[in-house]
Amino acid sequence: MATPKTRAPAAGVHYRIEAADRHAHLYRVTLTIAEPTSPQQVSLPVWIPGSYLVREFSRHLQGLRARQGSRQGSRSVPLTQIDKCSWRIDCRPGRPLVLEYQVYAFDPSVRAAWLAAERGFFNATSLCLRVEGQQDRPHLLEIVASKSIAGEQLATAAAPQKIDRNGFGTYVCASYDELADSPVETGAFWSGSFTARGVPHRFVVAGAKRICEAAIALWHGTKPARVRMPPYLFLLNAVDAGYGGLEHRDCTALICNRRDLPRLGGDKQPEGYTTLLGLISHEYFHRWNVKRLRPAEFARYDYTRENYTELLWFFEGFTSYYDELLLRRAGLIDDAAYLKLLGKTVNQLLQAPGRHVQSVAQASFDAWVKYYRPDENTPNATVSYYGKGALVALCFDLTLRAEAHATLDQVMRALWTRCRAGPMREDDFAAVLRELGGRSFAREIAAWVHGKDELPLRALLAQHGVAVHDDPAQLAQRLGLRVDEERGLRIKTVLRGGAAEAAGFAAGDEWLAVEVGPSRNATGWRIAKLDDLLLYAGTQQRVAAIVARDQRLLRLALTLPRGVTTWRLALNDAAQAQKWLGAQE
Repeated sequence: MATPKTRAPAAGVHYRIEAADRHAHLYRVTLTIAEPTSPQQVSLPVWIPGSYLVREFSRHLQGLRARQGSRQGSRSVPLTQIDKCSWRIDCRPGRPLVLEYQVYAFDPSVRAAWLAAERGFFNATSLCLRVEGQQDRPHLLEIVASKSIAGEQLATAAAPQKIDRNGFGTYVCASYDELADSPVETGAFWSGSFTARGVPHRFVVAGAKRICEAAIALWHGTKPARVRMPPYLFLLNAVDAGYGGLEHRDCTALICNRRDLPRLGGDKQPEGYTTLLGLISHEYFHRWNVKRLRPAEFARYDYTRENYTELLWFFEGFTSYYDELLLRRAGLIDDAAYLKLLGKTVNQLLQAPGRHVQSVAQASFDAWVKYYRPDENTPNATVSYYGKGALVALCFDLTLRAEAHATLDQVMRALWTRCRAGPMREDDFAAVLRELGGRSFAREIAAWVHGKDELPLRALLAQHGVAVHDDPAQLAQRLGLRVDEERGLRIKTVLRGGAAEAAGFAAGDEWLAVEVGPSRNATGWRIAKLDDLLLYAGTQQRVAAIVARDQRLLRLALTLPRGVTTWRLALNDAAQAQKWLGAQE
């Protein structure tokens, strides 16, 4: 196989990565800095773009040492750790500086690094020290094949410089940011490929091509037959239990449950396959929305600290709106399936009391301390910038369609052009809405994005042929509880303002039994599942719940509420709904 020819700039930073010990889950990294400063500072990121939590990747780095000079005449160079993730090397200018270290890699998620007998995966933010002052110079990434895996291959979105037929060798990235956007997968994997609107894609899951074509059409319109974009790579890791994805500029790392994959010869795909397709759609949409069109605060990443923005409702929430809508446009699900998914998003919002406490803009800013650190009070104090952000997008889309014969698709394309596929501010969004909608949308932005009142979902859906039916809620929602029934009946969350809170339930309680009837002649029943309550309560509206808390038994007076409902969406006017659901401009 001939080595692909790419640009070959003079690289000032060179990483050599190899498996030091697969059973110990250790990578060996050799970093060569051709022209170091004196002194030279290096650091390992504390977070990875796309996942807004300080994760302290440096805790897995060990054995860091430095030397300078030729290999024959090199000498050790003193280094000093200056904070949790940064080091200073007292080297001399004019001579190459070589750093050697190991990184423990046993995180199965898409955010960090993994190394075991059969597979390797890493993001550069977990393995590659960042060379201060040289972040914008070309970075060479050399990856060494191991001899312990038969048929081992390598996949990455980085540009190859000199590689063998299995993908091992040297890749070049224009900057550290580009390196951080190029995760690496190694192992004996199978891959397939397809082309969408002239753009090469590499993947293994059926249905992805139609998703990609729908997303490209949204951002670039349907007229150009071909779109000039780099090739795209999907890295999918199928495991026994897991789900998630992380976007990169021209690739994504995904993890899914093996049971959710399509079966050869199967007539019906697993229910979880639709969820997987939605994940694929979400991460692919990020190729435009957040990796190119991005918050102004992300114009330049600071890898040493939190990077705050109030715009995740747009970059994650609007992406969440389109991820399922594009499945419908691609013909991978029908109207009923889409409305079922949308109804689930609506109910998740309506069942979270935190929507009255936190605006979706505040949720964006607080992502670093709240979204990725959920606890028993999270639903009472926060709102999801994914879920509510998706419904804010829906409200803008349906409002534009009703008032101005415009669409949110047009807004997204106009923002792409206005911001030159680069940094965006809320003012840009407001300006495009005014231009396409023919009026100011300041009131809607204030109410829906920065406010805490209910969104006008019912009325807007009705205008577009979708009826809202109020069905009786599940028992947990009626009571204002979230429970775990795996080992007994345990209370995970007590929702604000619900019947369970009024009765005195607390997170961590174990619900053991229920007493029904007058207190003197009450009948006690052991319960193992929440639905047992309805069996024993019958028509009674008041019962006594027996719970265990801190090794004490408590009797709580519980009133079973009526009239608690959940939303079910259904087509009311199919022709009207198709103007929205089936739109493909």
